[in-house]
Amino acid sequence: MTKILIAEDNAVNRELLCELLSGEYQIVEAADGQEAVAKVEETRPDLVLLDINMPVLDGFAVLQCIRQNPDFAHLPVIAVTAYAMKSDRERILLAGFNGYVSKPINAAALVGEVEALLN
Repeated sequence: MTKILIAEDNAVNRELLCELLSGEYQIVEAADGQEAVAKVEETRPDLVLLDINMPVLDGFAVLQCIRQNPDFAHLPVIAVTAYAMKSDRERILLAGFNGYVSKPINAAALVGEVEALLN
């Protein structure tokens, strides 16, 4: 089964993401950036949903750690963020994220991004 790491510090948002995806995918959870980096190395997910504003390491720092490891340089990472302006999307994608989903979460948009990157 395809494995997705959900890295989100807000428990309610994390639960929502899990509910939207758990029927189709195996879910691994992380509550802060440092835990997200450790879970990537430990569980080797097929895709990461990564909040931008997290404690310890923010999403940009987590992405940098992921990309520096040759084993995960091409791991698909989707930013999940409340930054919803067009310039925010462009900045996030230029930073190296493979996809972008704004909060509040639109279930169809989320599933569409996930499926596009996994197929």
